[in-house]
Amino acid sequence: MLKKLKKLFSINRRIKVVVHSGNFHPDDVFSVALLSIIFDGNIEVVRSRDPGVYLKADFVVDVGLEYDPDKNRFDHHQEEGAGERPNGIKYSSIGLLWKKYGVQVCGNKKVAKIIEDRIIQVVDADDCGKELSIEKIKGVHTLPFIDRIYDVIPTWKENEISLDEAFIEAVVYAKDFLMREIKVEKDSEDAEEIVDKIYTSSCDRRIIIFENPNLPKDILIKYSEPTFLLKPEKDGSYWRVTTINKELHSYEVRKNFPEGWWGKNGEELSEISGVKDVVFCRIGGIFAGAKTKIAAIKLAEAALKL
Repeated sequence: MLKKLKKLFSINRRIKVVVHSGNFHPDDVFSVALLSIIFDGNIEVVRSRDPGVYLKADFVVDVGLEYDPDKNRFDHHQEEGAGERPNGIKYSSIGLLWKKYGVQVCGNKKVAKIIEDRIIQVVDADDCGKELSIEKIKGVHTLPFIDRIYDVIPTWKENEISLDEAFIEAVVYAKDFLMREIKVEKDSEDAEEIVDKIYTSSCDRRIIIFENPNLPKDILIKYSEPTFLLKPEKDGSYWRVTTINKELHSYEVRKNFPEGWWGKNGEELSEISGVKDVVFCRIGGIFAGAKTKIAAIKLAEAALKL
């Protein structure tokens, strides 16, 4: 689909993208970043509020008071807005662009939806004035990726830096960030297919074995049975036996190793666990190590019995 899109425009010229001049926000920055991804960087960015300039543009984004995806006009500042999602988050310019091009850029609907939920809707909410974050500890805040865009805006002391220069710097960051997140999610989807097959073919689904140390273990959380994951260290020095978290982004695990094993190493751990060729058990009981795959399996089996 992206190849077809590119063919609609002359390959002998750069695609002209117009955004508003003056201060900038994450939505117009990410919009230009997305168009740069689509056209392999072959775009000319013009920052203007002159309606005459819009007429000569291939894309007009976040300015112009017009939303018409067929004409590549993607503004949301008109009185009637440009629509909102069922969850109440209104569309900003990046959300409108993503609605049209997200699936093509990501290659499938699943990845496009993940990126929309994790990134695009966050930018839309920020631009449309909808608060998403909740302060759990007074005075302590996470640093959202959108703050990186605001941090590029010159401070009151940086008179030598123009807003146009800062805007391009912000676009470079947003483009790299967006491309990386798409890559991560697409690779994760490929990994999910492999992990699903491993899970399905496992004799004891409480103990899952990855021969490839790079496969992500979080995919196993969606299944109820897995308790321990076994996989070799990347350098081949030992086999790691790790616990499975109860939920994504949670530190609570389904089963710790027995407390009597915590902090024990080598022969001492072997004597307590009854398993030979073990290396260590971390304090806290969330992972342990064994010299061989067989020893790792036996260590996990022993832990399950206690």
